[in-house]
Amino acid sequence: NITLNPDTAQPRLIISADRRSVMQGATKQNQQKRPERFDPWPCVLGCEGFESGRWCWEVEVAYGSCWAMGVALESVTRKGPNDMSPEGGIWAVGRYKDKFLALTSPSPSPVLQSTVPRQVRICLDRAGGQVMFVDVDSEATIFTFPQAMFGRERIHP
Repeated sequence: NITLNPDTAQPRLIISADRRSVMQGATKQNQQKRPERFDPWPCVLGCEGFESGRWCWEVEVAYGSCWAMGVALESVTRKGPNDMSPEGGIWAVGRYKDKFLALTSPSPSPVLQSTVPRQVRICLDRAGGQVMFVDVDSEATIFTFPQAMFGRERIHP
């Protein structure tokens, strides 16, 4: 289970009391300004940071036509414009209206998936430099970022 870090949550994001789920609100929450908080992008990081090993966790998408999930370097840009791709320190897949995409560079890549998954397993292999996304229901691989360059930096869900 991933615990979300409310100190990193963009002000429109509403974190559940148990810090296991997030949804976007219509207005900004009254939150203390912090350097680690994302703004303006609606992002939040997990509390856990991974420096080594292999890790997998599952994310359920309740509803919504605009979302993304994945991992980010601890040093990811949190203020102003952000390159939502590996070059910007983010390895993610997402849904934008009727498109399901891998957030690649220089532009997002369409994911060949017959349906948008309702539950996704994210697998991080630090030593192998790989981030893989799997549809939990079908066990089909959605997308794999091979040869990811993490350096020695901590990575957060």
